[in-house]
Amino acid sequence: MKASFRHHAIMKMLSTTRFMHAHLKTRHILLLVELGRRKSIMQAAEAACMNQPAASRLLSDLEYALGLQLFDRSARGIMPNMFGEVMIRRASAALAEMEAGLQEIMELSAGVTGRVVLGSVRTPAASVVPDAVRLLKARFPRLEVAIHVDASKPLLRLLRSGKLDLMIGRVADNDMPEELAFDPLHHEPHCVVVRPGHPLAGHAQLTLADLAGQCWIMPPAGSVLRDRLIALFRREGQVRPCETVETQDLPVLTSLLTNSDMVAPLPVELVRTWLDSGMLAVLPIELDLRMDMYGIVTRRDHQPSPATQATLEALRQVMVR
Repeated sequence: MKASFRHHAIMKMLSTTRFMHAHLKTRHILLLVELGRRKSIMQAAEAACMNQPAASRLLSDLEYALGLQLFDRSARGIMPNMFGEVMIRRASAALAEMEAGLQEIMELSAGVTGRVVLGSVRTPAASVVPDAVRLLKARFPRLEVAIHVDASKPLLRLLRSGKLDLMIGRVADNDMPEELAFDPLHHEPHCVVVRPGHPLAGHAQLTLADLAGQCWIMPPAGSVLRDRLIALFRREGQVRPCETVETQDLPVLTSLLTNSDMVAPLPVELVRTWLDSGMLAVLPIELDLRMDMYGIVTRRDHQPSPATQATLEALRQVMVR
């Protein structure tokens, strides 16, 4: 007897599960939620955008499949019993999950959420990138942005390996792989930066000969800037600076400049904040020193994510201001 009852219960449960999988619709879920809110089948039907006969039929089908009555009917309306309360609670959770899923899809498709990893060389990292990130976060507060600052060659390796979504840097023609695309943004003029009151700051016309004996803060050996600066001294018939400090760390570099008579070849935008505040100054000499234009580098055949696309748009918008 017990075995027969157990078998009947199992078969009933399997039948109910099959009905749920095959026939349960969003309309059932929506109707349950509205019945829980309004306690009236007429009002629930109207809120669920269906007529009362259709709502009654959906509810009857659900109760028949479950083999249970979910609501107590009376002249005053329809009230959920303990089984109905369970179904309403679960239906509300299911509807909320569906709505959250739709919202998440909409946000992802618009680039509102997600993560973007951006690489940048130093100068745009001090000017363009912060402006673009502020614009990006104002539009999409939940978007997560990671920023890596390095020289172009290490950034290119990270980009090609997929560890960066995009980068801002310089790419020489012979270093430009076929799979990368380059969108030029800006030239990077350099000047000689010193502390205010530097002994050479008051000179009307300076030459490289005046600077040859100074202590120079230089980028590491092998960097494009260092190679071109040394080549400039040679073209002018000057001995390359023999007293140097080697660093690219901006806090160290600015501290050395503000507290000594050292000089440094730097892009104006990199130290714009210090120049505007009067903490650093530019010597009156035109350096015939032009670096390659930097720009946005992306993987040519890679479809950018919504977050990456939003970042690209913010960068381009900042650059045309």
